[in-house]
Amino acid sequence: MRNIYKLLNIQHPIIQAPMLGVTTPEMVAAALRAGCLGSLPLGDADAETCAQKIRATQQLTDQPFAANIFVNDIPPISEALKQQYDLVKKKLTELSTELEFEVEFPEIESIQPKGYPSQLPAIIASGCKVLSFTFGNLDKASIDLLHQEGIVLIGTCNSLEEAIALERSGIDMICVQGIEAGGHRGTFQSNNIPMNAGFSLLQNVRAAVSCPLIYAGGIKDKRSIAALAALGADGYQVGSLLICSKESALQAFQKERVDRLKEAEIILTRSFSGRYARGIKNKFIDLFEDSEFILPYPYQNKLTQPFRAAAKKHLNHEWLSIWVGESFRDLSRDSTETILKSLQ
Repeated sequence: MRNIYKLLNIQHPIIQAPMLGVTTPEMVAAALRAGCLGSLPLGDADAETCAQKIRATQQLTDQPFAANIFVNDIPPISEALKQQYDLVKKKLTELSTELEFEVEFPEIESIQPKGYPSQLPAIIASGCKVLSFTFGNLDKASIDLLHQEGIVLIGTCNSLEEAIALERSGIDMICVQGIEAGGHRGTFQSNNIPMNAGFSLLQNVRAAVSCPLIYAGGIKDKRSIAALAALGADGYQVGSLLICSKESALQAFQKERVDRLKEAEIILTRSFSGRYARGIKNKFIDLFEDSEFILPYPYQNKLTQPFRAAAKKHLNHEWLSIWVGESFRDLSRDSTETILKSLQ
C-alpha cells in the first residue's frame, strides 16, 4: 500500500463516501468505529454552515474524518442565464401548483455560491486533516495553503487525463470514479457524459500515476475489493451499500423504493442538478431530461432543491432524486459500522 493507512490515519483502506442528502454525522462516526475513513459532505455550503456541520460530527467522535467540498467553476449571472432561470422557475411553479406542493423558489441572485476558497478557513480552523473534493481541481494557492496546514488532499477523476492533471498539481491521492458509481460524476475536463468503465479506468490511471488511488463504483463485497486490489487500487470508497443503512438520511419510503429497484431504472441524468448523476428514473426525469428546463450547475441544483424538499415532505419519490449506483441489490438496513466491517 502507498502509505494510505498513514496518510488517512485508518486501520482499513475503506472510505465511506460523502453523499449529500444521505450521509449524516452518525454515519461518519459509525464508519470511524469500523476503522475506516468517514467522510462528511459539505458541498458548496457557506463557511458558517461548514463549521456547524463539522462541529456536529466532532461531537459524536474524537477520531479524525475527511471533509468533502465541491470545487466547480461557477458561471456568472448573465442576462441570458436570468431569462433561462425564470423559464425553469415558471415551469417548476406550475408543476408545484399541479401537485399541490407548497414551494417558495429563490431568486437567482440569492443562490450563487461564493466558491470553495471561502470555505477553506473554516475547514482549516476545524482541525480536519483530510479534505476530499470533486467537480474540479483546487487552485495552486489553495493547494499550498492546505499542505502548509498538514491537510491531505484527495481529488476525484473520471478520466485518465483528469488523474494526470490532479497528480501534476500536487494532489496527494486520487479517487477514481467509474461509471458504475452512484450520484454525481466528478468529471471536470469534459462536458460529455463520462462513460469510462471503472475497472478499465483504474488500470489506465494506475499505469500513469504513482500517487495512491481510491476506487469508487460498483463495490459490493470482499470479492470486489480483492479484484480492485489486483488492478492497483489502494483504497475503496463505498457509497451505494450505505444508502439504506441505519444512519442514512433517506426516509423509509425512499429506502422502500430502492428495495423495488430494477436495473433498467438506473439512469444518468442532468435534470435535477445540471450535472450528470446516476440515480433512479422517475417522473421528474421523464419531464425534464433533454428539455429546455435545465440550467447549468449549480443553478439547476439550487432551484430544484425546495421542490425536491416538498416532494420528500409528501413522501413522493417520483419528484425527488434518489442517487444509487450499480450495486443496488439487497441493500442492508444494518448500521454503517456493520456493513463496512463485512468488507474487511
